[in-house]
Amino acid sequence: MVYTVTLNPAVDYAVGVENYRVGEVNRTSRENITAGGKGINVSVILSRLGTETTALGFCGGFTGRMLLQMLDDMKVNNDFIYVPDGTTRINVKLNTDSVETEINGMGCNIDTESLEKLYERLDGLKKGDFLVLAGSVPKSLPSDIYVSIAERVQKCGVNTVIDASGDLLLKSLELKPFLVKPNNFELGEIFGVKIDSREKALEYAREIQKMGALNVLVSLAGDGAVLVCSNGEIFSSPAPSGKVKNSVGAGDSMLGGFIHGYMKTGSFSEAFRFGISAGSATAFSETLAQKDEIMNIFQKINLN
Repeated sequence: MVYTVTLNPAVDYAVGVENYRVGEVNRTSRENITAGGKGINVSVILSRLGTETTALGFCGGFTGRMLLQMLDDMKVNNDFIYVPDGTTRINVKLNTDSVETEINGMGCNIDTESLEKLYERLDGLKKGDFLVLAGSVPKSLPSDIYVSIAERVQKCGVNTVIDASGDLLLKSLELKPFLVKPNNFELGEIFGVKIDSREKALEYAREIQKMGALNVLVSLAGDGAVLVCSNGEIFSSPAPSGKVKNSVGAGDSMLGGFIHGYMKTGSFSEAFRFGISAGSATAFSETLAQKDEIMNIFQKINLN
């Protein structure tokens, strides 16, 4: 079973505006409302590919109820904690003349009782399960919450996967997570360099591995991805050709595809293929990719 934790989920409101004018009334040419949050996106992709998953996290207010209804409608198993203070945030994704702008809300305040309820759920995880910790942390929670959660579940033999940036990622490395998935910007930020090639991404992915991560998957947007594995294998691939329609959720889709592939085959190469396929399929779609879109790309990818 794969569990995902989204501490600060959102209702994503993605809109397109043609000939956008600052300070004036603009009207949308297209819009879409979806359940948002990195862990949620991972669970959606896993569910669509047929891997058993449960999405965990916090939600509140009328937007929280809306979020849970959307997950139910997508048939994504979920067990969120409904908190008494605040509302699930609304994130606006504004696409104007091929330029993407994001305006992200603040989210709920997480009280001590609600956090304990999350820990109770996590205590039910079993050896061999995967736990994905992904995305930002609300201000009401301690900044090292990922470390606390990872320490708690790893004692039970759970495989932890971290998709975070900055200190959230760095603090988790000492626990030797099964997998971390920074993108090129996040990886470059850690070392104060610009990651502008797959060769450079591999170089610094190895550095992250030396710092504790067992496996390091780096997404490079239109330049593809690289993977450094615990068994010494290294993979690098360009992105498949296609028209990018929406980059939101592509990295999360890559992570979901990777975990699905690894759980299905136990092979890092197959996991990498699934990861690239899922990430690219979402980038080529208006929303998170469907299974047939992922598999169509998967059949065309050859790592040899």
